[in-house]
Amino acid sequence: MTQPLLIDHADGVDWVTLNRPDSLNALNPELIDALNVYFGQLQRNRDTRIVVLKGAGKNFCAGLDLKEAMARRATRQEPPGVTESLDSQRRIADIVMLMRRCPQPIIALVHGAAAGGGFALALAADIRIAGRSARMNCAFIKLGLGGCDIGTSYFLPRLVGVSVASELILTGRFIGAERALMVGLVSELVEDDQLDEAAAPFIDAMLAASPIGLRLSKECLNMAVDAGSIEQVIALEDRNQVLCSRSEDFDEGISAFLEKRKPVYIRR
Repeated sequence: MTQPLLIDHADGVDWVTLNRPDSLNALNPELIDALNVYFGQLQRNRDTRIVVLKGAGKNFCAGLDLKEAMARRATRQEPPGVTESLDSQRRIADIVMLMRRCPQPIIALVHGAAAGGGFALALAADIRIAGRSARMNCAFIKLGLGGCDIGTSYFLPRLVGVSVASELILTGRFIGAERALMVGLVSELVEDDQLDEAAAPFIDAMLAASPIGLRLSKECLNMAVDAGSIEQVIALEDRNQVLCSRSEDFDEGISAFLEKRKPVYIRR
């Protein structure tokens, strides 16, 4: 049986591929479980410093596999109850929460369709790079559901502002790669076949940072977005800088800077 999620580790980077190309990498129970397991184990993983998330074939992820979900429902005599439905809903939402909690920065390489749950996965990443074919939308409202799902109403206003977020959530309309770049939804726009190469400078820059500094920076950014005051942010920044300054990585970073060479950090 084909693995729904492929993980290729190289030099501190996990290249994670949604691997259901014949179904536009849509989320079925096996892929949902695999994503939860993968992102759930990253918290104490010191070998993986960066995650690159992408889709096999011509699309990133078309959201929930509705054909498979409806086929399963057709075999049941009664529709699922509220508790079962909530559990199923939460299993998908857990993925984006685990993505935000894991200390590794996540780079999403988005091409083709990134719809519904696939859009949510891209939004939960730290950096998004789009191929020219990328088309993203909050598909939920077009399916008789509310437009806010899987964290989209949290991520979108913070990334593009309330006006554009409202447009996308309330209409379900697609946003193309060029406009996504214009509104700050993605960091770069490249040809589809150059996505892996486009990630390289980001990876190199982050690998040049100390492991503990990189992890604490993602943590601080997450908390600063929702902080109630600048005092709270400054307190967290001060705590992180003191922690980093007491690490062996700080001594190596200073030495490398003064000696005009690349730092060599111990992975931990």
